[in-house]
Amino acid sequence: MIQIPSDLHPDLVPLAFLLGNWAGAGVTDFPGAEKANFGQEVSFTHDGRDFLEYHSHTWILDGEGNKVKPLESESGFWRVGKDRKVEVVMVRDDGVVEVWYGELADKKPQIDLATDAVARTAASGPYSGGKRLYGYVKSDLMWVGEKQTPEVPLRPYMSAQLKKVVSPEEVAEMARNLPDMPDDGIAFFK
Repeated sequence: MIQIPSDLHPDLVPLAFLLGNWAGAGVTDFPGAEKANFGQEVSFTHDGRDFLEYHSHTWILDGEGNKVKPLESESGFWRVGKDRKVEVVMVRDDGVVEVWYGELADKKPQIDLATDAVARTAASGPYSGGKRLYGYVKSDLMWVGEKQTPEVPLRPYMSAQLKKVVSPEEVAEMARNLPDMPDDGIAFFK
């Protein structure tokens, strides 16, 4: 269920499906790097202003699902205009800064993004742009990323399925806000 916080900036309502903490796993595969399973933790938060703050951390997983080593970290800010156009400014731990533009799909919680500008430090690896697709599917946040380098044309390189993480405090708040239920609990479902 998508919840819209009362203090969410009105422009961000179309992005409300992203809000919260998410965790899950995916696959990474790109020429020049070893194909691997990875774990991911993502957070989308807001403070009432007209942007979402974004943080993502990924790490390589072994065959049993244990963390082996860090993969990537990125942070950024997401905005949406009245015309449903989305803009994202993102910085990654490998020395890449990106500006992404895209739009929300019509009548469904999905965002298509493509890089508009890329800046790299001397220490970062080759990278010239990318695309991402984010979607809210059956209460999960799913995404796929494509990237290109001067040597490799645009192609998928990462994808993940993330589940909403609920803290004990959030569970307690949900319990406090439950509607009054009949003693047997069954009538509630009729």
